[in-house]
Amino acid sequence: MSEASERPGGTGVATELPSKYVAAVEYTDLPEPIPMKRVIGPSVLLLAGAIGSGEYVLWPYITSQVGLTLVWLVLVGIGTQYFLNMEIERYTLATGETAVTGFTRLWRHWGSLFIVMTIVPWAWPGWATGGTTTLSFALGFSADAIPYVTIGVLLLIGAVLTVSPVVYQTVEKIQFFMVGLIILFMIYAIVALLGVEGYAELGRGFVEIGEIPGSISSIGAATLLGAIAFAGAGGTLNLVQSNWVRDKGLAMGSRLPKVVSPITGEEVAAPTTGYFFRRDEANMRRWNAWWKLADREQFVTFFVVGAIALFTFMTLTYVTVGTGTAAQDFDFIRLEGEALQGTQGAWLGTVFWLIGTVVLYSTNLAVLDMVGRVTADVLKTGPLANNDKWSESRLYFVTVWAEILFGSVILLSGLDQPLVLLVIASSLNGLVMFIYSCLLIQLNRGTLPREIGLKGARLVAIMWAVLFYGFFSAVLVWDQAQLLVG
Repeated sequence: MSEASERPGGTGVATELPSKYVAAVEYTDLPEPIPMKRVIGPSVLLLAGAIGSGEYVLWPYITSQVGLTLVWLVLVGIGTQYFLNMEIERYTLATGETAVTGFTRLWRHWGSLFIVMTIVPWAWPGWATGGTTTLSFALGFSADAIPYVTIGVLLLIGAVLTVSPVVYQTVEKIQFFMVGLIILFMIYAIVALLGVEGYAELGRGFVEIGEIPGSISSIGAATLLGAIAFAGAGGTLNLVQSNWVRDKGLAMGSRLPKVVSPITGEEVAAPTTGYFFRRDEANMRRWNAWWKLADREQFVTFFVVGAIALFTFMTLTYVTVGTGTAAQDFDFIRLEGEALQGTQGAWLGTVFWLIGTVVLYSTNLAVLDMVGRVTADVLKTGPLANNDKWSESRLYFVTVWAEILFGSVILLSGLDQPLVLLVIASSLNGLVMFIYSCLLIQLNRGTLPREIGLKGARLVAIMWAVLFYGFFSAVLVWDQAQLLVG
């Protein structure tokens, strides 16, 4: 399949979507819904990114410090993200455009700001560095080699993306395989490793809510906000659901071009503005069916599997290394593997570290893909919309390789501590989530017609997201301000 999706002829200008800053769109019919098995994909990619940040690293690290007292915060965090993700998808299902393009329709500078809010938090190569660190635990090579191995992995990811005829399809296949390996390990852990003690402590975490304030106060504000943002995916990684839904070909996304390789694919330098549909009986039937399909895929894959992953890796940390450990950076993951080796055999510790490598490399693949997509989409929708030389695909690959170059420079400069890099990225993403939670209300309630827009319980959920991320972002800002004046 090439980048060029069949763009149907319009049937008049759709006046519902603002067109002051982005070109107006035309009406066309929604395509017919497809079977559920062909819908599964975007949430799997998001899950792959989520497991490598909060599930395997940040929340287990917090568990090693304060135990399982914050499981309610975990559940609230990933539940809030489920509702956010569906509002991000809502706009794309209806128009084929990404949520960031929708934000740019509200104010021309949002696109540029979201490029900054994507690149700054996600440019740090913490996931690839973490994956190489766990690989060093398994294979025993020197810590001095970690930056160079990591750079090699980044170059390999860039090469795989560059030669992929349709990038989304390649990323989806890789992430399906990696997530499958992770789920197999989770099943083994749930059945054979967590034990009665682990499940009992997890249950106590849900009922002993009086322990929550003390645990929160003992964790740094940046680490806490980062973990909350990454109780699921986090930051603009959630926003790239729009791009993946579009390239998967769901609802109106099937009308838009795909990102393809400049080497092996057929490029089209078309703008990435979308369409809209009239709310007649046939289109509303299709809309309701698409919404149910997308919601079911998101709920089961992202929320249910993601929550199970969070609780599994947190509980595994508790039963292996306990709580109150003084371990720094990735030392707690090394201690987990060593504990598994001591109780279950050397093979299991090695498997645990290798699963960590799979988890973290899959996240870095998602991150490189995400930053490239968000940046290319903004530029092709905005300043380069009518440029015949710069297709979205070319912009994507220039961005991806620039990320790899920047990450390599960071690693060679000596900043190669994975937990530090992940905390920097995640805390900044918490602030970003507060901003786009506000914008989603304006976009999906203020712009989309009421028949398909944000309302009812889902509106309450997004208003909660504004308060939730706003509060913890304010805590972070206050904490950093106190450090500056102190």
